Amino acid sequence: MEGGEARSEMPAARVLRVTRVESFCAAHRLHSNLLSAEDNKRIFGKCNNPNGHGHNYKVEVTLRGEVNPVTGMVINITELKEHLQEVIMNQLDHKNLDKDVPYFANLVSTTENVAIYIWENLQTRLPPNLLYEVKVYETDKNIVVYRGE
Repeated sequence: MEGGEARSEMPAARVLRVTRVESFCAAHRLHSNLLSAEDNKRIFGKCNNPNGHGHNYKVEVTLRGEVNPVTGMVINITELKEHLQEVIMNQLDHKNLDKDVPYFANLVSTTENVAIYIWENLQTRLPPNLLYEVKVYETDKNIVVYRGE
């Protein structure tokens, strides 16, 4: 550069992962209508309690994309927060998953299926190929990771 000229070249695209964490509380009962009462009890044990049980779930949603050279962001966090509010908090928080969420009416409300539910609903709200991973902590020891595969 001569005489203090500013660089006019655009920097190479940078790909980053951005993660937002949310927590929600929900009740459920692990029970399959495709199994007998005995099989449900044998497979799901105490989690098949007819009155259900609850969890304090933690969800990590990770997006993967290029940093916009104008905004300096992969996504505006305010926009991501709004999507998570709609998909997670409004639909799942303080709900009985089996009774209050139509998605689980005939689908066992395992943490695996909760992760898929969150993924599928976020996919409809986010730009294509931006959602990278949904990680759901049912407990500190039970964690499910879904990447749309």
